[in-house]
Amino acid sequence: MASTRDGSGNIALLIDADNASAAHFDPVMTVLAELGTVNIRRAYGNWSKTTLKTWAALSVAQAIEPQQQFDLTKGKNATDMKMTIDAMDLMASGRVDGFGLMSSDSDFTPLVTRIRQQGIPVYGFGSVQTPEGFRRACTRFIDVAALAAAEVPLAKPVAKKSPSPASKSPPAVEKSAPAKADTAKAAPPAPVAKKAVDEEVIKLLIDAYGSVTRDERGFVRLGSVGQLAGNRSSFDVRNYGYKRLSDLVQDIPNFISETREGGQVWIKRVN
Repeated sequence: MASTRDGSGNIALLIDADNASAAHFDPVMTVLAELGTVNIRRAYGNWSKTTLKTWAALSVAQAIEPQQQFDLTKGKNATDMKMTIDAMDLMASGRVDGFGLMSSDSDFTPLVTRIRQQGIPVYGFGSVQTPEGFRRACTRFIDVAALAAAEVPLAKPVAKKSPSPASKSPPAVEKSAPAKADTAKAAPPAPVAKKAVDEEVIKLLIDAYGSVTRDERGFVRLGSVGQLAGNRSSFDVRNYGYKRLSDLVQDIPNFISETREGGQVWIKRVN
């Protein structure tokens, strides 16, 4: 089995289409690139439902395999069982180096726990209301709403009209029109709002810092702190509106940081 640390792994993304939004698919794929290439893409649900029309269209555009599961009993969802069986089959095949699960359903907690016991990372993608048990079971759990908000769309260029070859002089209104479109185009996108980092995460980072060997000035390598924190928690900096752990650490008063040779970030606790 290939290592996922270098992003070369074979990744499986399993989507609970009844319990996930197609609008979050692109940001999820971006995150999973950390683990490797998402060669297996499956979405599960009752495709006769009109609520899955968006997923149906996306499955064609993004090579997602639709997995049909009828609602055999009213009020019961058989999708969870089908996803679980497929995940276990994929794990047993030895071909998958990492999993992504798009769902907010805590019923998948035992599945995630079993996959991780095999030494395979599992990234969970769900809503902020996802039960804590499922969130903590994942290697990383990411709030899809916060993830989507972090992807600021680029401003679209304004098309410029070229003068018609049949007309030697353009209408006067075109000559005197102010270039408002250019001003709007140049305006920078609004910054993404960041969430306050809760005390539990700060304590996690402080505990990890205390477990790492410090240099003569009291600094430790941020990568080592992040690795220890990741072993104890499924928290992800993207849930707080940050792209990197170094950005989050710089915004909390408990640490100071400096960048050393090779671009490595080192931190020191100050309170």
